[in-house]
Amino acid sequence: MKRYEIVDGPIYIQNAIDLVLHPGAGAITTFTGHVREWTHGVRTLYLAYEAYAPMAERKLAQIGAEIEEKWPGTRVAMAHRIGELHISDIAVVIAVSSPHRKAAYEANEYAIERIKEMVPIWKKEIWEDGEEWIGNQRKKPERGGSAE
Repeated sequence: MKRYEIVDGPIYIQNAIDLVLHPGAGAITTFTGHVREWTHGVRTLYLAYEAYAPMAERKLAQIGAEIEEKWPGTRVAMAHRIGELHISDIAVVIAVSSPHRKAAYEANEYAIERIKEMVPIWKKEIWEDGEEWIGNQRKKPERGGSAE
């Protein structure tokens, strides 16, 4: 695994932790985003993610650089999966090490928000009765979404 990577297979959390662990690390926080079955009463069957990997990896690296500048002493690793993901699969992992826990927590939250804002990864939700490309991840899915 690279520190900033788009992958098309399973994500292993320990790989991300290993990339950020160093003798100065007093804390490591990890965040994993998973495919959930139910969103606002709509049952998801699976998700499909697409990305232009070279650009997405550059954006992940940019976020990592922002974090390491904003929280000195931190080290970051992030991976996002593309392809077809099923319920409970890991879609994204973020690991942040820091000399102290507060910076590790804050930087990790910052990372997922920045990923949603700026990394070109597209998500299609496939439900029991429809499907839709989701651009705004805060948008509530509607039952029987449009079939594209």
